[in-house]
Amino acid sequence: MSLPGRETVLLAAFEGWNDAGSAASQALEHLHEVWGAEQVDELDPEEYHDFQVNRPVIGVNADGDREITWPSTAVAVATAPRSGRRIVLVHGIEPSMRWRRYCGELLDIAAAQHAGTVLTLGALLADVPHTRPIPVTVTSEDRAVRELLDVESNSYEGPTGIVGVLQHEAAARGLRTLSLWAAVPHYVAHPPSPKAVLALLHRIEQVIGEPVPLGDLPEDAAAWQDGVDELAGEDSEIAEYVRQLEEAKDTAELPEASGEAIAQEFERYLRRRDKGLGG
Repeated sequence: MSLPGRETVLLAAFEGWNDAGSAASQALEHLHEVWGAEQVDELDPEEYHDFQVNRPVIGVNADGDREITWPSTAVAVATAPRSGRRIVLVHGIEPSMRWRRYCGELLDIAAAQHAGTVLTLGALLADVPHTRPIPVTVTSEDRAVRELLDVESNSYEGPTGIVGVLQHEAAARGLRTLSLWAAVPHYVAHPPSPKAVLALLHRIEQVIGEPVPLGDLPEDAAAWQDGVDELAGEDSEIAEYVRQLEEAKDTAELPEASGEAIAQEFERYLRRRDKGLGG
């Protein structure tokens, strides 16, 4: 199932703590490119960044002049080609300060763009093998969204990043919220991580009901996996570790699951059946 109708959706990703392998930010950049998004706003970095943490970059522009690029949060708008749904794309660097004000400014922009759903992207390092499909967790704190999309609530407790704060503040304003997190193999954490980007884009397609042109990403993901295979083949300890991760992953996915897991799957089946009958 996907989000209903053509309601505007805000999609946000932030570089830094929430963005292992740069998978979330690169997924957003891909959407910006393939949907021809146009920038409509930008947050003042002076308000939110410690420039000793996120330093500006100096370089030469296309005209040959030296210029400084400051860490920023850009807001762009695209129209999904098939459905006509407006998508607001927020791409930033996790701020150093004033997180509540930062989220408030973003949500004011969301309101001005008539967005009814805030969908955040994240990526975390995890004990998963690079040889298996990249897991993407989809959660929501909105009961109606959970029932519609058949996803779970977020049970995480602990330190959070700007993604978690934005989700909380959006829910407090009465917006629908949804969070997608890709699990990046921790032993190949250095970006890029095209296989994780691809996994996120597939889930975004399902959630918003809009196909995403993938370009060279499938080939890049295959080449990435081949490269990691080659590196693992040169190190017996890494190869053994990957094998153990594969066994753990495959065992967890066997149909002989726990009684609780079987009960949960049966409940999901009943909900899907009832929806199919118009219940």
